[in-house]
Amino acid sequence: MLTRKQLELLDFINKRLNADGVPPSFDEMKEALDLRSKSGIHRLITALEERGFIRRLAHRARAIEIVKLPDALSGATAKATTAAAPAFAPRVLDGGQRSAPTPPADPVAMPIEAVHALELPVMGRIAAGTPIEAIEHVSHHVAVPGSMLGGAGQHFALEVKGDSMIEAGINDGDIVVIRAQDSADNGDIVVALVDDQEATLKRYRRRGGTITLEAANPVYEPRVLPEGRVKVQGRLVGLIRSY
Repeated sequence: MLTRKQLELLDFINKRLNADGVPPSFDEMKEALDLRSKSGIHRLITALEERGFIRRLAHRARAIEIVKLPDALSGATAKATTAAAPAFAPRVLDGGQRSAPTPPADPVAMPIEAVHALELPVMGRIAAGTPIEAIEHVSHHVAVPGSMLGGAGQHFALEVKGDSMIEAGINDGDIVVIRAQDSADNGDIVVALVDDQEATLKRYRRRGGTITLEAANPVYEPRVLPEGRVKVQGRLVGLIRSY
């Protein structure tokens, strides 16, 4: 038995898969269900997966596969599928001629889009909780769509440790993409270096001569520090999650 919200989300994902061949983003799910934060979507997705209605595909962002539908949706879906247009498929060049688009064998498992990707260094782990010692060596590299970077400048990635930014949609184990810069606007999520030795991922607020580093989890209290103790290392521009 599914709750009303679980059923609404499953219906929304299924309709988007039938229409576009790819699942919606978490932001789109949040808006469709009129939820205030993406953490609610995470809970609904987990519940649907535990009940065997969906499967999340490893190492692919937004990769969700419908396994089955409840009776309340299966009948309506069959009618909609009959009238629906073919799912999106990339065109294949053969001898200089464009072939007609054909539905892929497994549209749900397709990459979201073919985009130019860049390799960014992952510079260790960043605390979304109690600050940890900054790590300044490259542990590995990660491929990031060029469109995520949003302009020129140096970028790097960090693995998130902790849950203090969970209500901003940032979970333990996520990879955050950071644009290197030494300043920030109020409300930006930044990598902040405290006392030149501790790095943390928090929302930035400047008031007079103090800097407040705010968590997105009520369990954690804001940290108010003199501006001389805090250095901005970069601003969050993207996030990568592996299921």
